Amino acid sequence: MAIYVDFMQIEFKGYKWCHMLADNLQELHEFAALIEIDTRLFHRDASYPHYDVTVQMRKKAIEYGAIPANRKKIIECAKKLKIELHEQIARAEGCE
Repeated sequence: MAIYVDFMQIEFKGYKWCHMLADNLQELHEFAALIEIDTRLFHRDASYPHYDVTVQMRKKAIEYGAIPANRKKIIECAKKLKIELHEQIARAEGCE
């Protein structure tokens, strides 16, 4: 399982936020559940599917094995997750 966290620190509502991605959506959701990240922090309708995580959550993710990733790796994962999500939606709608 490969989970990645970026180095972003976007300030919002008094917290600094980062992004968490993975090689596939199942791994991403399973890891988020493992470290008790609220499913409401998953953004499927953003430019790419990801979890928003605070800097503190990022630290916990790294303690559990997430890999701090550079922009190139994050973009690579983002593209794969976006394709996977669109395929899941198409299957659910019977459009394949």
